[in-house]
Amino acid sequence: VGAVNPNVRANVSYNPDSELIPITRSNGILLALSVPRSGLVSGTSSLMMLDGWTWEDATIKHPVGLHLFWPSMNIPKPKPGKQKEKKDKDSRLKSIQKIDDLIQKARAYAQLKATRSPSFKHDLRLEGMLPVIFGEIPVFIHANEVQQIEAAVYWAERQSVKMVLVGGKDSWRVTQILKDREISVIYTQTHSTPMRRFEQYDQAFITPSQLYAAGIKFCISNSESPFQTPHIRNLPYHAAKAASYGLSWKEALRSITLSPAEILGVEDKVGSLEASKDATFFIADGDILDVRTQVNMAFIQGRRVDLSDRHKTLYSKYRNKYKQKGILE
Repeated sequence: VGAVNPNVRANVSYNPDSELIPITRSNGILLALSVPRSGLVSGTSSLMMLDGWTWEDATIKHPVGLHLFWPSMNIPKPKPGKQKEKKDKDSRLKSIQKIDDLIQKARAYAQLKATRSPSFKHDLRLEGMLPVIFGEIPVFIHANEVQQIEAAVYWAERQSVKMVLVGGKDSWRVTQILKDREISVIYTQTHSTPMRRFEQYDQAFITPSQLYAAGIKFCISNSESPFQTPHIRNLPYHAAKAASYGLSWKEALRSITLSPAEILGVEDKVGSLEASKDATFFIADGDILDVRTQVNMAFIQGRRVDLSDRHKTLYSKYRNKYKQKGILE
């Protein structure tokens, strides 16, 4: 309820019977970060295996991080009358103040809880903030505009919390700020258009190579839009786009395997084929960044998973139809 819900957990909403899971799995996507999306502070994300009977079975790590959607810092074009401009500015300041208040209350709550004060009262929302206060998980701040990114970085520095930037469309403009503070980037804008008229047409495509050249740890993800959930299977082609515009093939592959594992804090379990790690991998008939490649087998924690899905069922159904009509052999 409301815009601030740090107590929300993403993993409990995971539907193991969703038709989207086998479709996504069929293209080699075996793990996914489930992120709550609502309001200013939306809750904590969970890293899920795309195989399991229940959400408990499928959860590989929770919590991964607290998600915060930074308010837009754009100054609207001046119009007759200053009322709307003042209202927009007040709205931004109020949103940032809400975040500051939440951190302050959480620190006071943690202190009361530690001292077992008689005035201590259990609060679910503030309980959700404790892993952030104790430095156990980072804050994933969703921001794309340069003003948003700068404001978010300075806020995280002021509050002494670890930050991961999500979105990062303008991250190429502030690489020095990000590098100096060792802020990782989950880049979600590879298949997007330029933000401004004067930007070159391929700016979104070359940003990953610019982040790599600047020495910033980053990974590539799908768009943040909830409407993109059915298209998570296309993740390899986001990396392929970056590889076509300056990023090396090796780094493009790393940006969807080991790099996200490092950013999410699970590099000891997944992300590469090494001794003592989970046997989570797939076998394909070619380069996974090539749209023509087919995944033949997949394993999650050593278990071979079923690669049948609705798309393949419909393909077989209509192929048989044309066989019956004698159109296909």
